[in-house]
Amino acid sequence: MPNYMLLFYADEADAAETARRNAERPEWMERAEELSARGVLLANGRLHASEAATTVRVVDGETELTDGPFAVTKEILGGYWLVEVPDLDEAVKIAASLPLARYGKVEVRPQMTLEEAIRASEEAVAAGG
Repeated sequence: MPNYMLLFYADEADAAETARRNAERPEWMERAEELSARGVLLANGRLHASEAATTVRVVDGETELTDGPFAVTKEILGGYWLVEVPDLDEAVKIAASLPLARYGKVEVRPQMTLEEAIRASEEAVAAGG
């Protein structure tokens, strides 16, 4: 069965919005417990605020570090769930049922298997990339 990463994006929240979102915690817990009981939720995590991020790039062999998020955007990546479900349709249903989908975005992205990653790498090399 394939794995799908559900990536949670929303605008950074002020104190009032943070309190409103925290009030949704029981709904989040209910969904997580339900999916765990079904054996569908493989991993999940909430991330610290974007100010805690360190962005790493290597330019001309030199490592560059930037505090905070790299992208200039109001939306930040706030967390993720990794689910194992039969297909994209089921992953989308789960994403749509999450509280964040009402005020942010949930990106649903299939996870590559090791075999798919190796094949993609081999194809890129064969194509001269």
